[in-house]
Amino acid sequence: MPRVSQEHLDSRRHQILNGARSTFARFGYEGATVRRLEEATGLSRGAIFHHFKDKDALFLAVASDDAEQMMDTVSKRGLVGVMQDLVAAADKQETRGWLGTQLEVARRLRTDPEFAAAWGQRWVAIAEASRARLQHQRDIGVLREDVPIPVLAGFLQLVYDGLTRYLATGREDIELENVLRLVEDAVRKPDGR
Repeated sequence: MPRVSQEHLDSRRHQILNGARSTFARFGYEGATVRRLEEATGLSRGAIFHHFKDKDALFLAVASDDAEQMMDTVSKRGLVGVMQDLVAAADKQETRGWLGTQLEVARRLRTDPEFAAAWGQRWVAIAEASRARLQHQRDIGVLREDVPIPVLAGFLQLVYDGLTRYLATGREDIELENVLRLVEDAVRKPDGR
């Protein structure tokens, strides 16, 4: 039997994650049937589940992949940077898939205790990255000092959650760039530009 290269395995895994992300976003977790996953990935159930134990493991991998990308952006540009990227790419298919995954994660956190337990460490890591970025901003004199870091982090998280839901609706009746400037101004020192 011929050996498959790691590059091929990684490419196949990436193909599965992308197809699954769009399927979960479009149909939700329950509606993401094996048939729909096969259609979206262009692969058989055997190929899909060779890489992932089951649908739950696949969804967790999609959500984890998204969380890793989010943590990377948060550590470099903060949660406002994540929001700016979402607004800039709101009409792209990959962003719609990411938004759908975020909404499904939120739903499963409320309704699925096992998922919530498995997801807990990822959520903690994102929150810590956000607080570390805010502390760095405060240390270099850019962030306002009259509000504790946990409160600022909570404020940004609430705005992010609202933005995610807004973008997922497909509405376009708010000038989001201006809203994000207002959010950024709310956490910065008046002279900290």
